[in-house]
Amino acid sequence: MRLTSGVYSCAVLAISLGHAHANPARNEMLGAFAGHCFSPYLTPARVKSEIASTGARVDFYDLNPFSDVAPTPGTAITPGTDRRCEVTFDGRHGDAAAEVATSALQAEGITAGTPVPATHANAALPGTTLLAARALNPTRIAVVHTGTRPGPNGVETFLSVERLTPQASEASR
Repeated sequence: MRLTSGVYSCAVLAISLGHAHANPARNEMLGAFAGHCFSPYLTPARVKSEIASTGARVDFYDLNPFSDVAPTPGTAITPGTDRRCEVTFDGRHGDAAAEVATSALQAEGITAGTPVPATHANAALPGTTLLAARALNPTRIAVVHTGTRPGPNGVETFLSVERLTPQASEASR
């Protein structure tokens, strides 16, 4: 049984960040990634209302949507991908980001590991806390990447999921 995104976000945060002293804004941004970025039906309108509204910075494109919305172009498209949802915010919270992303994958039933494809082989950078590939289905792979890096206001935390095209997924197997 799949959880709805709102209930799911609360469950992930309760499990992963159950500290009473945790930063509520940070938790909301992490929860927005967990609750929405893995949905194949995420749209630009939902990105704005459900993720960007938390104060997080978002990089989103979907060149081949699963729903009847128009494709969403991107400015920096990773070769071999047709969708990206990346959430960033100020601060050094890479370990929490990896924990939330891992919990979100498990909650969505995305657990079949596969090697990180060549398109992402050099993606790990200092501050990476998670770089993993998961089989979405027999023709699709997703790459999840979390960590910290230099941002516009100092160190930022990032959580990213990119969906490979069927051709790139097949080439990486």
